[in-house]
Amino acid sequence: MRAQRGRDRQCAPLPSLAPRPALCHNTAQFTPEPERWRIVTAAHITQLALITGASRGLGAAFALELARKGFHIMAVARQSGGLEALDDRIVEAGGRATLAPMDICDPAHRQHLSDAIMARWGGLSLWVHCAINAPPLTPAAHIVEKDMARALATNLSATAALIAHLEPLLRARAGRAVFFDDPACAGAKFFGSYGATKAAQIALVRSWATESARIGPDVRILHPRPMRGALRARFFPGEDRAALTSPQNEAHRLLERVRGP
Repeated sequence: MRAQRGRDRQCAPLPSLAPRPALCHNTAQFTPEPERWRIVTAAHITQLALITGASRGLGAAFALELARKGFHIMAVARQSGGLEALDDRIVEAGGRATLAPMDICDPAHRQHLSDAIMARWGGLSLWVHCAINAPPLTPAAHIVEKDMARALATNLSATAALIAHLEPLLRARAGRAVFFDDPACAGAKFFGSYGATKAAQIALVRSWATESARIGPDVRILHPRPMRGALRARFFPGEDRAALTSPQNEAHRLLERVRGP
């Protein structure tokens, strides 16, 4: 199905940002300058949701649930293949998505993303942050420095930078930001790198939530139940996966917390 629809997918960079990664609307092939490309602007949509870490797991499930609720989805992930598969599912559900294959650890990519959202839509209704780096499980004394550095860059530094870029966009739409805690891993054996960087991310987000409580945006921290997925399988390879909920069910459950008062 993806190959058949690929001919209809189109992509274009903003002219002033052409050297940076293109933001692609329903794209399977990333052509730099298509002859025709319909830019989706605020006049064509009512609510825009940015999902960082959208290619699989809870991020993909949230993107699909929100698309069914009428949100236009801006889907961010490093690999385009997962985004294209997500786009197929969104279109099948009657929704629409803009795909942004990018690295959230790259300052130029982050700047391009925020500039493009402001230029095309003028603001952001919802940001759901699911992007995470999960380094190998290891005793604290055996942590590899480059693994810790990568986890810090993704889980903490990139999150802080995205907050700075996206806060004005969320305020422009009286928007909301959503993050997910994983407290069971904090202090657990062999979870030093992941647990420490995830806890640091949530500490940062709690500060932002307190700072913005009166002036916006609305910042929420949710607690997903254990889910079947690649990350969980890496952390707990011998676990009975049949006893776990699915990302789809969990996204459906948590969506009420996202949209409620």
